[in-house]
Amino acid sequence: MTIRLYDTSARQIRDFSPLTPGCVSIYLCGATVQAAPHIGHIRSGLNFDIMRRWFAYRGYDVTFVRNVTDIDDKIIKKSAEQGRPWWSIGYENERAFNTGYDVLGCLPPTYEPRATGHVTEMVEMMRGLIERGHAYEADGNVYFDVRSFPGYLELSNQDLDDLRQPSGEGETGKRDARDFAMWKSAKPGEPSWETPWGRGRPGWHLECSAMAHKYLGAAFDIHGGGLDLIFPHHENEIAQAKAFGDDFAAYWVHNAWVTMSGEKMSKSLGNSVLVSEMVKHWRPIVLRYYLGTPHYRSMIEYSEEALREAESAFARIEGFIQRVVEKAGPVEPAAEVPPAFAEAMDDDLGVPQALAIVHTTVRQGNSALTADDKEGAVARLAEVRAMLGVLGLDPLDEQWAGTATGRGDDLHGVVDSLVRLVLEQRQAARERKDYATADAIRDQLQQSGLAIEDTPSGPRWSLS
Repeated sequence: MTIRLYDTSARQIRDFSPLTPGCVSIYLCGATVQAAPHIGHIRSGLNFDIMRRWFAYRGYDVTFVRNVTDIDDKIIKKSAEQGRPWWSIGYENERAFNTGYDVLGCLPPTYEPRATGHVTEMVEMMRGLIERGHAYEADGNVYFDVRSFPGYLELSNQDLDDLRQPSGEGETGKRDARDFAMWKSAKPGEPSWETPWGRGRPGWHLECSAMAHKYLGAAFDIHGGGLDLIFPHHENEIAQAKAFGDDFAAYWVHNAWVTMSGEKMSKSLGNSVLVSEMVKHWRPIVLRYYLGTPHYRSMIEYSEEALREAESAFARIEGFIQRVVEKAGPVEPAAEVPPAFAEAMDDDLGVPQALAIVHTTVRQGNSALTADDKEGAVARLAEVRAMLGVLGLDPLDEQWAGTATGRGDDLHGVVDSLVRLVLEQRQAARERKDYATADAIRDQLQQSGLAIEDTPSGPRWSLS
């Protein structure tokens, strides 16, 4: 058994070899809490949640760090616009992100550090970089000298001579326009912390280098994040950490975006779909299926039609599970997933191929039910539950308790009462042998988008 991952730095799929046998350490760039999360933000959390679950299934002891960037230019700008403290905006949105992760079934991280809680570590790193000749102070800012680090831009595969480094307001005194800010001097009315170079606040890139060093040490296994972070954020993290003396990450794994009309989902473009709104219209487990089952390196083009297709596909899985449980009672997950599923997951987390095994197993289980093969149906359900558990999609798991009934429990309850009333009328027609009326009721329900199935315990409906 060897897990293989696409390493952005190597530009190829590599066998995973942990730094410490039996353990895996993962650092994921988490939320910048300037606003509530849209589904594009949460996709990253879902992708790495599945990675984490698969490593755990394969027997690794996983340390998973997902940071919170709770201070940056956009948060400060919103603070001024809204007349609210910067920390109030950050905390409110941090809670919104955690609610989004939780509602879509992401396991909590081992550690979830906030940037503002690690200024001491940032000062220590800057001091070391200045002493080593990789950084310098100017006008209260501290900059990284990119020409001092020969490996700069190897991750993003750029040429330094062609580089146009993004710069923020107030970044004065640079020796080279391509140098980037690790620390920004204080401006009137802005949050600031005391340092040997005057009061100021951290730059985005420094935060992650310092926090990864604190929680995972000088070397760790996997650094993750979205494709948009490769440059400048991850490139600058590498420069800081390695110039400081750390080996830093052995593998770089990046997930693709959720797009709308071909563009990356973004608050600035006004095309975001907030998680808090989505879960009012779609079951969270269906949203997880929709966001988590495409390959993590594939773009997802958002559309309601695609969501409806995901809902229908997951309903087929749930229907099989429900029928077996009605026939045989509770069924525990199998101890191991099928070999073909494991092979797919080992190959760069091939969730689409693994999901095909899930659906094949569901079809086999349905065939067993049709043949009245109770033992075969139970065996297939045990396998399905094991596979869904790895993907965080087992509807019988306690984390989804009460969510497996439809698009919102209140609406489902109303529809269920109305449909059962109609089904009672259909059953009464059948009992008096008025089959024409019974069939007409069934046909009318089907035309309304409901599928009716007669079972030994009575008729059951579902969305067709």
